[in-house]
Amino acid sequence: METANYLLDRPIALLIVLAIGAAIGMFLERAFEKADREKRKAYWRGRNARKKGGLRVVKAAEKRQASAADLAGDQLKTVMRADFSPRALLNRPEAKVFQALDSAVIARNPAWQVMAQVSLGEFLASEDKDAYLCVNSKRVDFALMDEKCRVVHALEYQGSGHHQGSAAARDAVKKEALRKAGIGYHEIVAGHTTPSELRALVEKLVVAA
Repeated sequence: METANYLLDRPIALLIVLAIGAAIGMFLERAFEKADREKRKAYWRGRNARKKGGLRVVKAAEKRQASAADLAGDQLKTVMRADFSPRALLNRPEAKVFQALDSAVIARNPAWQVMAQVSLGEFLASEDKDAYLCVNSKRVDFALMDEKCRVVHALEYQGSGHHQGSAAARDAVKKEALRKAGIGYHEIVAGHTTPSELRALVEKLVVAA
């Protein structure tokens, strides 16, 4: 009360106090406004960055699609310039083995099928992209497929020239991938391909109907 009376008796001092209070109020108001502006700016910067990031992803995808289209176009031009002719999927020894296996499988269980020259990438999957690429294009000579279209056994025909070069190393890669997938691997050796021998193998591998 005494302070109020003191200020009332001294108008100049009162004006100074009021001016100081007004200055403090203006300072605080500007500080709050600045903080609010910075908050809004940060929001819009983040939003614009997300938009730009999305655009970059879209542009990258479009670029990949364009590259794929260019590659397909180049491949089409190359194919159009070339000549093609059909050829047998299997050589003569492999064809004889296939026919004997096919007959034996049908007799054992008609719901099963023998498939020839099947790429591992068609019936194996892996979350490891590098590992998948290691086996994707590798093939097995024959695959025994059950009634649910699942490959249960892979059969390799070991002809006279099979173990030349890096064949053993390639077989090791296939064996390991098949083992991890729980698919059987069996070798059919040249000289042991009579109908009775192949029928005995099928009876071990194929569930009777």
